[in-house]
Amino acid sequence: MPNTNLVALAPQPLYARIKNTLRSRILDGTYAPHSQMPSEYALCAMFDVSRITVRQALGDLQNEGLVFRLHGKGTFVSKPKAFQNVTSLQGFAEAMSSMGHEIVNQLRAFRIVEASGHVAQKLDLPEGARVAEIHRVRVLDREPVSFELTWVPEPLGKRLAGADLATRDIFLILENDCGVPLGHADVSIDAMLANDEIARALRVQEGSPVLRIERTTHDAQGTPIDYEYLYFRGDAFQYRLRVDRQKAAA
Repeated sequence: MPNTNLVALAPQPLYARIKNTLRSRILDGTYAPHSQMPSEYALCAMFDVSRITVRQALGDLQNEGLVFRLHGKGTFVSKPKAFQNVTSLQGFAEAMSSMGHEIVNQLRAFRIVEASGHVAQKLDLPEGARVAEIHRVRVLDREPVSFELTWVPEPLGKRLAGADLATRDIFLILENDCGVPLGHADVSIDAMLANDEIARALRVQEGSPVLRIERTTHDAQGTPIDYEYLYFRGDAFQYRLRVDRQKAAA
C-alpha cells in the first residue's frame, strides 16, 4: 500500500533553474561586479528558452539585488554590499577592518554646541547643555558609505578633540583613551530620502534612498554617553542580525 505521508515534489520551474545558474556565476566571480551580463538574446540562446523565461530569471536576480538594469544598455552585476552584524556592539571601522575592508574617516566638523531638546533628552542632559557635535564621512574601499552625526557630553568631547578621529572609531577611543567601558546601545533602523547635505556627503542624488540608524550608546553603568545618526548608502551597505525563536518553557 503506498505511503500517503510522502508528498511528490514539483519540478523546479525553468526560470528558477536559470536564475540559480546565473546566481552561482555571479557569486563565484564568473560575472564580475559592474560587468555587463549577456544580453537577453544571448541568454535565450544559451539556455534554449524564451525571452519571457529569461526576463523572469533576471527580474528575480534584480529583486535579490544581484543585478541592476540600465535602460537601453542592458543588465549589469551589482557590487556586493558590505555588511555589519548588529548582534554585538562594535564601531564601524572595527567591524569592517576585521573583514579586510579599507576604512578612511573624513572629519567634516567638530564643534561644541548647545544641545537641542532632543539630543539633551537622549543624553540625559539639561536642554542647552554643552555637547560636542561631530560630523564624519566613512569611506569604505575608497567609496563614501556613511555620513555620521554624533553628539557626546562636553567633558568626553574635549577628550575626543585631541584624538585621531580620522583613523579610529569613537567607541575604541572612549574605551581605550577615556577609560569608559561601554555597556549597551539602543538602536532603531528606518529608511529615508537623502537631503542635500547627506547626498553631497555620500555622493548620491538628492532624494536617493538611504538607511538611517539612530543609536544611543550607554556606558557599563547605563549612562548615555554617545548619541548619533548614521546615514548609509542603500546600494552599498546592509545591517544583518540573527533572530532565534525561543520556545516557552513547558
